[in-house]
Amino acid sequence: MDQLNAFESPTTTRLHRGEYLTGLGVSLGLFIAHIGDVRWIPAVLLFAYIDLIGYIPGAVAHRRSPDHRVHKAYYVLYNTMHSLITQGAVVGLWIWISGPEWALLVIPIHLCADRGVFGNFLKPFALPFEPVVNEDFAGLTQKLFGKRPVSAPAATAPAVGSRR
Repeated sequence: MDQLNAFESPTTTRLHRGEYLTGLGVSLGLFIAHIGDVRWIPAVLLFAYIDLIGYIPGAVAHRRSPDHRVHKAYYVLYNTMHSLITQGAVVGLWIWISGPEWALLVIPIHLCADRGVFGNFLKPFALPFEPVVNEDFAGLTQKLFGKRPVSAPAATAPAVGSRR
């Protein structure tokens, strides 16, 4: 991937996920090392609110929709809540108001786990809210790199765009 070709090969995808797994390891290591100093109510709330706002509404809408199309607002919610920029601002504001604390590590733990473990990066409008293989991208990956995209399930579906 480069600035003119915004896609990743299966190898760069694994490397990209590996970087987030490293961040997850560092964050978890620090969290565990200071587990006695963690305030658990803020930790649980900070970990959960990202998906409560950013993922669950879109996932529910996706499952309720007969054609699995959802409004772009769900993508915006997901991408905003799962953004390192947004969550960095949340951490900064928290530190400014309340001071630093070990519970804040659940934010990089959440984001790094989503990306490193599950492979969930920001969601483009052109793809379904829940992942399915896009045959056009799978074909391009096959043509350029000689293999199907990483973690491509056997079942495939075309892109479904989004409702307005």
